Amino acid sequence: MDVKKVALLVAALVIAVVTAVMAKNMFVGAGAAQAEAAPAVPLGPKILVARKALPVGTIVDQESLTYQAWPKEMVQNAYYVEGGPDGDISKLLGTVVRNPVTAGQPVTRGALVGPNDRGFLAAALGPGMRAVTVPVSATSGVAGFIFPGDRVDVVLTQEVSGGGEGPPLRVSETIFRNMRVLATDQRIDSKNEEGKTVPRLFSNVTLETTPRIAEKVAVAQAVGQLSLSLRSIAENEAELERAVASGEVKVTGTGNPQEERRMLLAIANRPNDSNTTFTTGADVSRFQRRSVPVRVPSGGSSSSSDSRPSSVSSGSVPMGPVVRVSRGNSVTVVPVGAR
Repeated sequence: MDVKKVALLVAALVIAVVTAVMAKNMFVGAGAAQAEAAPAVPLGPKILVARKALPVGTIVDQESLTYQAWPKEMVQNAYYVEGGPDGDISKLLGTVVRNPVTAGQPVTRGALVGPNDRGFLAAALGPGMRAVTVPVSATSGVAGFIFPGDRVDVVLTQEVSGGGEGPPLRVSETIFRNMRVLATDQRIDSKNEEGKTVPRLFSNVTLETTPRIAEKVAVAQAVGQLSLSLRSIAENEAELERAVASGEVKVTGTGNPQEERRMLLAIANRPNDSNTTFTTGADVSRFQRRSVPVRVPSGGSSSSSDSRPSSVSSGSVPMGPVVRVSRGNSVTVVPVGAR
């Protein structure tokens, strides 16, 4: 091989290597200089921010808020500052979110409303919802272990005497499900001086309902006695799955998973008055009735069974061949050949 060509090839390789090293050093140096030139933002005091998204009507608990360091020049007078005169989180527990707050956003004084503030209960209600108060006792109120924010079912217990002889029918029925507790008596929290949750007996419970269910609650209080049944926290998801499977809820593909999830959560948190269940006295004891006592036909003998006897419109049961004409629960006995 020609010596000149070899020398040229070696020189070209050396020049290429030197150029690559110089270019690398140039870029590395420029990147380091740029990183050093970025000024650090000085952090100021810690302010109160939302630990999770807080929609309107949310009752603030210990998991809703936290303190986070914030740039000093961005701190506003409306923020809650740690160590300040109103910076104690325990004093904000039980308040209600009046304006929506996103996760990580500072909480301002206008975003929360306390129980002594005007419009507190209206802020706790969801859009289109109503608040009703029902009386309870230590037994019907789960011995004070129901707290604001819990979900309950409402059970109606009553006695139906009917028109016949014998003991009345005793029956209980779950008439409403998945109702949110807004307050017990006039308290929206059950915290002591140390911030711990303690059960307290109460005589009234305020529930969040739809306008239609509010009317039914008023009638149910006149019909019989109302009791509360505490629901599990994980019950809402199962309730939503049941509603979707039964066709009560139709999920339309909008292409936005967050919007669909928000819609499903709103449906799952709404109170429900359908698919009610009931239990009669006979389901509990063999010595109780299963049906309403009804009037025995004139001239007939009283039956010892618990089946529903038919009433006869005529004054006495005629002798001889007869034809029974049934109109609903009313039975008319007509002699053969009579008009």
